[in-house]
Amino acid sequence: MPSIHLTCPIDDPSRLTELSAGTPVLLSGTVLTGRDAAHQRLHDLIAAREPLPIDLTNHILYYVRPGPAAPGQVVGAAGPTTSSRMDPYTPELLEFGLKGTIGKGYRSQAVKEAFVQHQAVYFGAIGGLGALLSRTIVGQRILAFPELGPEAMYEFAVKDFPAIVLMDCAGRDFYQEGQSTFRHMS
Repeated sequence: MPSIHLTCPIDDPSRLTELSAGTPVLLSGTVLTGRDAAHQRLHDLIAAREPLPIDLTNHILYYVRPGPAAPGQVVGAAGPTTSSRMDPYTPELLEFGLKGTIGKGYRSQAVKEAFVQHQAVYFGAIGGLGALLSRTIVGQRILAFPELGPEAMYEFAVKDFPAIVLMDCAGRDFYQEGQSTFRHMS
């Protein structure tokens, strides 16, 4: 199956509805980053009804803690973090216009339902390939929470970042479909 090229932030959110679980994609443009600590900060701001330091509209959020860059590199290893750790925060961030996340692993039922409700997509990146994934990151800057160091929220400029649709806008789950296919093979 050929990869679908997407520009980030998502320039035409209706294109997300054309993606199916299992579709390979290449992301180019800018993606946001954040992990547990940054998500907690965003949640606290939302709870306090304070403005967010970034506009999430049509963005993709990569769950990553980039490693230190070697000379001549933009970032060090940049492999995905386990997504379920961000599940308590994901539905509220989707309400603020987020159109997708990148990570690895299963998501909760509440998050699956939120992806369908907000017509958003969960993309997967392969864990263990952080050094290779970092080659697709051509620029970076800190956007929010610099005091968190490598767990601050960054904006990554990416060129052909490889991912796969793990959950599509219709709620189809690539993990569940893969398990079902395997069960029918044995």
